[in-house]
Amino acid sequence: MSGRGKSGGTARTRPRSASSRAGLQFPVGRIHRFLRSGNYTDRVGVGAAVYLAAVLEYLAAEILELAGNAARQYKKTRINPQYLQLAVRNDEELNKLLSGVIIAQGGVLPYIHAALLPKKTSGAAAGAFKSGKKASEQQSQEY
Repeated sequence: MSGRGKSGGTARTRPRSASSRAGLQFPVGRIHRFLRSGNYTDRVGVGAAVYLAAVLEYLAAEILELAGNAARQYKKTRINPQYLQLAVRNDEELNKLLSGVIIAQGGVLPYIHAALLPKKTSGAAAGAFKSGKKASEQQSQEY
């Protein structure tokens, strides 16, 4: 005929999820269901669920990448809440976004006030340490 309608073959394709069609890992169908049941509005488009899933997946990937870098810095292979806290609070934009969020078991950021740090030495003693010898091993100025 003219090529319209069903094809002659009986091969049936497997149904693909909305997440796989959008190329996402986060569940688009579940997010769409939550948007519909959340009484936000009467009608929710499918594109809204795809967009929200993509944004959530991007934020999760960003936080996990920074937390993985923090864990690797401390020579650990497992991300725990402390590394999530470090990742979020050390990033300016994520810290602003999650400023009102308390991460359970996250701890506090390590910080030592400058006044509490040991003072840098100056003068003859500093010169003695720069040369690699102790002050007692160096010759005096008087011969």
